[in-house]
Amino acid sequence: MMCSACGKPCRTLAEQEMHTRFTGHTEFVDKTADQKDVDTEAEMKKLKEAMTDEGEEASGAEGMDVDEEMVPVEVDQDLLKQLEDMGFPTNRATRAIHMSGCTSVEGAVNWVVEHESDADLDDPVFVAKSKLITPKTKLSAEEAKAQAADLVRKAKLKKEKEEREMEKLREQERIRSGKELLVAKRKEEECERKRLLEFRKKEKEMDAKAKARIKEKLEEDRIMRRKKMGLPEEYTEEELAQIAEKQKKKDEAEEAKRRVRENAGVPKVKPVTVVQQLRGELVKLKTSLPGEDEKSKKAFNTLLTYLGNIAKNPSEEKFRKINLTNAAFQGRVGSHPGGIEFLELCGFEKDATGESMAMAPDKVNMELLNGAGAELNSALTNPFFGVL
Repeated sequence: MMCSACGKPCRTLAEQEMHTRFTGHTEFVDKTADQKDVDTEAEMKKLKEAMTDEGEEASGAEGMDVDEEMVPVEVDQDLLKQLEDMGFPTNRATRAIHMSGCTSVEGAVNWVVEHESDADLDDPVFVAKSKLITPKTKLSAEEAKAQAADLVRKAKLKKEKEEREMEKLREQERIRSGKELLVAKRKEEECERKRLLEFRKKEKEMDAKAKARIKEKLEEDRIMRRKKMGLPEEYTEEELAQIAEKQKKKDEAEEAKRRVRENAGVPKVKPVTVVQQLRGELVKLKTSLPGEDEKSKKAFNTLLTYLGNIAKNPSEEKFRKINLTNAAFQGRVGSHPGGIEFLELCGFEKDATGESMAMAPDKVNMELLNGAGAELNSALTNPFFGVL
């Protein structure tokens, strides 16, 4: 199958799924019909004939090599001297001249550059006496030396060019794979955000239903109590007036407390809103560790210890600072979603390096700390925390 958008061939369903995941391309064209038919019988016949010819040649060659005298290879002495003057060892120069066909300094130098990693490069060279190559006439010493130097330079330039091109190809492949990974990561993050929004939506719906059931139950209990007391189901006007008076006094008391906090310089907060956010971060932490209650409890206990120390000693600086690079902190809190966010809602702020976070003295809010502590206690003691 071939991708209709970019032309990439995909031979299996797994390759198609992987290509679709990284590129988003979903249309593929079947190219199986484009393959040419192969005459298997004719191809096998040709292969058998070739194998037969090779076997006969090998048998003949083996017969010729039996007990044949091995002698040192003979090369052009002028050409050998030129290579020795360039700094090549005698055995290496001899092997290069012989293996390159004894044609020129260029061939010998190129052969050395291509085989410089061979283990037997500097070993003596022996050949069968019948296979000795008669050296051919070469250039003069001056011409050969100049030509050899130029060939060495060209060979090195060629090798450097090939290395640069290979490095360029590797860099292009690295960039391409990096882009594909980035696209895949963004898609995964988007899916995670959608799942989180859906989870929070369902959680709010479940909370609303639970509150409605509780309210309904309280109303039934109120009516039942009034019936037992011989009172009508609905409140009388006098009772409604008493209830309104109690609510008014309660509101006045809350307003007085708010004014005291403002006069004392305590930052204003919205307890209900912040506590809901704190609960949401704790739920996120717990749901990120499904089936691992011990890890979640360890994280909640660690957070409770931090906040408890600050509540007991708000002026102690060491209790208001956390090292984010600490291995124990990372293992218990930092590596789990919601842990850092919970501390930031409590008043902690990261420094410029991002390696630590601290709570400024004016950020210590006892009401907020008490609310956070209550949520942590609920997370530790309520077996249905984060489920209902």
